[in-house]
Amino acid sequence: MGVLRLVFRIMGRISTFRSYQFVLLLAAALAVVAFYYFGSERQNFSSTTKRIKQSQASHNTNRNDADLTVDTRLSHTTGSEEQGDAGGESEDIRSKTGPSEAADQRYHALMMFTKVDKSRSLQDKFRVAMLSMVEHGHFLEGEVLVLHFVSDPASKELGEKMLQEFLLDATFKYEVLFHDVVALTQKLFPIVEAMQKHFSAGSGAYYSDAIFFLSVAMHHIMPDSQTRIVQLDLDLKYRTNIRDLFQEFDRFPPGAVIGITREMQPVYRHTFWQYRKENPQTRVGDPPPDGLPGFNSGVMLLDLGAMRASALYNQLLEPSNVAKLADQYRFRGHLGDQDFFTMIGMEHPELFYSLTCGWNRQLCTWWRDHGYGDVFQLYYRCEGPVYIYHGNCNSPIPDD
Repeated sequence: MGVLRLVFRIMGRISTFRSYQFVLLLAAALAVVAFYYFGSERQNFSSTTKRIKQSQASHNTNRNDADLTVDTRLSHTTGSEEQGDAGGESEDIRSKTGPSEAADQRYHALMMFTKVDKSRSLQDKFRVAMLSMVEHGHFLEGEVLVLHFVSDPASKELGEKMLQEFLLDATFKYEVLFHDVVALTQKLFPIVEAMQKHFSAGSGAYYSDAIFFLSVAMHHIMPDSQTRIVQLDLDLKYRTNIRDLFQEFDRFPPGAVIGITREMQPVYRHTFWQYRKENPQTRVGDPPPDGLPGFNSGVMLLDLGAMRASALYNQLLEPSNVAKLADQYRFRGHLGDQDFFTMIGMEHPELFYSLTCGWNRQLCTWWRDHGYGDVFQLYYRCEGPVYIYHGNCNSPIPDD
């Protein structure tokens, strides 16, 4: 209102001035109005702009860019005593079922999981194995399936992501433990160094690494509180509840320390060729049911308590005894722990509980096309139900 009065007062005097004075007065009046009116608007505009900028700055400061990516890890919890004793490099990853309870009964299963990040084939096999395990898996209240993976850092990172998907539909409690392959190898090497030259394909070969003798000395690696574990290959497909496999431990006869299936190809008919030539009446390398075809390590039940308690088994681990048996049987293998178990099984079958072939239905037919087609079916046939398919040597696994 003060501005308008000022304008009217100026306009009232216009008649007393000449025309050029009129122009000057009018310009002055407009300048006053512009100062009060537009100056106020400029202040309001500046304040609003400032508030917008402040708000935007606050928004950017509070924004967490990590929210834009999906965390593909399962929840982490504090490591257990077991993982510390197993090398000190393990990481415990638990399911959404929450913290473990001391009263829970645990079923332990271990898989080698190295170099998986570099192999699409291994990734596909792992997918088949885990999804089929989850599909058929069922455990009772108070039971937990503990999955152990011996892995390198890159494979571990990939495994965590894959397991989040594969275990999503699991109806049972589970825990996941990743064990560092380097830490375990360092523990294993002094124990198995002597046997590597007898059961490896040569320096730098896949099975020449000490880690592929893990099952041989598992009872020295795992804590004393852990008494049973199942070791499984990645190239498996489960057709039944894996819990049923653990029940086979209760069928072990006295003195048995390992449950394992026979080899379903004439691998050891070939490997023991010299011994067989020198001993034509031997059953070593012959097909079932009366022969000794050797073992396949794709599915193994390791009674760690019995392995620790067996004086015989631990004596057979001593370098001098390994060399003695290898010389006696003219044995030179390339399949790691499988060769060792096969060799001592020829001499001491009482250390082994024979799983039915359906628990490790091997599908590889390589030896059929490499000189043993006439006897192949004697080894390959497997009567009875199939509980686990084993797609060894990259064999396709049936869809059923």
